Amino acid sequence: MHQEIDLQELSVKNAAVLRCLSAAALLLLLTGCSVNPVTGEKQLSLIPESQELAMGAEQYTPTQQTQGGQFYMDPELALYVRDVGQKLAQVSDRPDLPYEFVVLNSSVPNAWALPGGKIAVNRGLLIKLDDEAQLASVLGHEIVHAAARHSVQRMQQTQMISLGVGVLGMAVTDNEWAGLVMGGAALGAQLALAQYSQGDELESDHYGILYMKEAGYDPGAAVELQELFLKLSEGRDSNFLQGLFATHPPSAKRVQENRDLVSKVGAGGYRGKDVYQRKLATLRKLQPAYDAHEKALELASEDRLEPALEKINEAIRLAPDEAMFYALRGRIYKEQNNSEKAAADFEKAVSLYPEMFVYRLYNGLNALAMNNLDTARENLLHANQTVPTSIAFLRLGDISVKQNRRDDAIAYYRKATEAGGDVAEEAKRKLAALTQ
Repeated sequence: MHQEIDLQELSVKNAAVLRCLSAAALLLLLTGCSVNPVTGEKQLSLIPESQELAMGAEQYTPTQQTQGGQFYMDPELALYVRDVGQKLAQVSDRPDLPYEFVVLNSSVPNAWALPGGKIAVNRGLLIKLDDEAQLASVLGHEIVHAAARHSVQRMQQTQMISLGVGVLGMAVTDNEWAGLVMGGAALGAQLALAQYSQGDELESDHYGILYMKEAGYDPGAAVELQELFLKLSEGRDSNFLQGLFATHPPSAKRVQENRDLVSKVGAGGYRGKDVYQRKLATLRKLQPAYDAHEKALELASEDRLEPALEKINEAIRLAPDEAMFYALRGRIYKEQNNSEKAAADFEKAVSLYPEMFVYRLYNGLNALAMNNLDTARENLLHANQTVPTSIAFLRLGDISVKQNRRDDAIAYYRKATEAGGDVAEEAKRKLAALTQ
């Protein structure tokens, strides 16, 4: 998505800075050209492949966690999605990329790709698909985004405008911690949630269909999905609007170009409906529990805590091993000033999914409120190992003050000041009080 800068709208000082950056960008343009691995066309290349692969590998896990974490309730489904993805990856234009495919525990229908072939699809999208060919269409599309370096191109465009600025802002998301996430996790989420340009989408549609055909799938499934997505977008389907359509906007042009290409390459091929329905059986069985969870979230957001509690208890009865449900119930108990019950639920969520940063974060913040300093510190440190957040650094500073570890407190507060908003302001005040 190309961005333009109007020099007339900048101050004299900013214009001077921009001229310097433009000169640097021009130099990079002259020296940083390469060939798009998918289309064969020349393109700007400021980020080498080694860095591309390193970024994807480093950001994959934290980005997953900012988008719900892995769907661990059905390991067989995760393996199935991986196998379908690898089948398509092997016929792609970059078959040697270290592709990975995961299913995320989010009801939002979406899928995304990070640099280096790190791909994720939400269970909320899987439940909407009918067969394996439609899954192949989704994964093939994301494989092209990775193989054609679309995320890297978006990064380069941002860097050319904000060259010298070390931090990229977090993309808009419903994640309540979005504004507090720091470092590579913030960058990864921005790449995963940023909207693709129409050119990138058309390119991914085109070559994704070719990959489907090469792998033996019916490319007509891609047309079916685009037709469905266009219809849903016109109907303003809210669930899709906050997910797939926010990052992969549908259009009549995409539908027509997909139809034209399929007419050329020929429809027909493997659909895999029976297999897909078998692989989705567990998720479909669990769906009423996730529906109850979504309703509980809605009720809690409206401050209707008692009916929210009833709904989340229903979800727990239906799926007692889902950590997400205990985390929400713990938050409801916390709102009801029942810290003891909240602590038990946060501990349960951590025990079921110990790697998930947000469960550690809830547990640590609640423990701090109860003055259980060692428990709070342990959980906040664990949370920051996966997804660093300014609120965790701030509260680790508070814990260090209480434990008379002044140097640690200063270091944590300084880290928290790197973020923006109220957390940074509080950290600055506390840092000033310690260093006067």
